[in-house]
Amino acid sequence: MAEPISRAEVEATARLARILLSEEEIAGFTSQLGSILAYMETLDELDTTDVEPLAHVLPLKNVLRPDEVRPSIGADLAVREAPDATNGFFRVPKVLGEGGGA
Repeated sequence: MAEPISRAEVEATARLARILLSEEEIAGFTSQLGSILAYMETLDELDTTDVEPLAHVLPLKNVLRPDEVRPSIGADLAVREAPDATNGFFRVPKVLGEGGGA
């Protein structure tokens, strides 16, 4: 049986996901994630020797369509109609902190 998930692992995961958790949420998630991992161990014990491995439960067919050029509005009109644009580029609100991306 694997070790239960630790409080430090929950805190590290929250930091990576860039979410702030209260003390109560950290305790709750530690318990919930521990239960989920315990259940995964139960599933891991199942005999799947006669089960064909699959990537998806349902067969995927014709998932992609061919690229086709279709009429659309021009870039000038799109930028002109945008709520905020500068020098031909869309301006959007900042979504990441000082640390940047992932």
